[in-house]
Amino acid sequence: MQLEMNVVDAFTNTVFKGNSAAVIITDSWLSDGLMQSIAMENNLSETAFLVPNQSKEKTHYDIRWFSPTTEIAFCGHATLAAAFVLFSKNPTLKTIMLSAKAVGILTILQTSTGEIQMDFPNNKPEKVTDIPDSLLQGLSIAPIEVYRNSQAYFVIYHTKSDILNIIRNNEILKQLAPLNIVVTCQSESENLQSYDFISRYFSHANGGSEDPVTGSVHTGLAPFWAERLGKDELIAYQASNRGGMLRCVVRGDRVLISGNAVQYLTGHITV
Repeated sequence: MQLEMNVVDAFTNTVFKGNSAAVIITDSWLSDGLMQSIAMENNLSETAFLVPNQSKEKTHYDIRWFSPTTEIAFCGHATLAAAFVLFSKNPTLKTIMLSAKAVGILTILQTSTGEIQMDFPNNKPEKVTDIPDSLLQGLSIAPIEVYRNSQAYFVIYHTKSDILNIIRNNEILKQLAPLNIVVTCQSESENLQSYDFISRYFSHANGGSEDPVTGSVHTGLAPFWAERLGKDELIAYQASNRGGMLRCVVRGDRVLISGNAVQYLTGHITV
């Protein structure tokens, strides 16, 4: 069996930057084992699988995300990559819907500027008063504060230098599974004046190390910094080696996250 596969760099307009995801669209679901094997073979942070929704609407698809080791409940950059593929295949479309078990129906727009805007649930973190020892021992710099939501611990620092220079012990941090770690601070650098906050995301619980750009965790970062900075529209930079920019708008119980994407590969796999 041959399947078309697209690989897209998300949250960037430059190839080899942002975060890569593979996208495979089929008429019906492949077996869970096959989807996991494909994701493992791709060895990208996520592979997104889509099938038409039972509503029969041509603009409505169901989506599932797999890392090389496990199925993921929610992935922002692979959602952006999937939307990019669907919009590319249907140039007249301006809106699509993606359904996923953990987050419900996601409405996705292609804006007049060419960015893709995704409507996600607000996943604002809550402050942690009893910080786990494995978090403190697994990070080389002591945090100012720690918050958490259903996805990650949010570790707050003062400066960009802390974010860029932190050293982590993944073996210790794995003890925090199923939660991952995001480290973040308000942007203060001359080179980052156009951003409101920066972050890095360590996905040890999902079998990874550092994720290049993570849309899902910004559903927690955006409302956190919106409250801290007193503004509902923010620009974020994820400071991995590849790097990526995200526009975030907080609207009550929803967070709108926008970004660009660029095609890297279109081809076929044989399974």
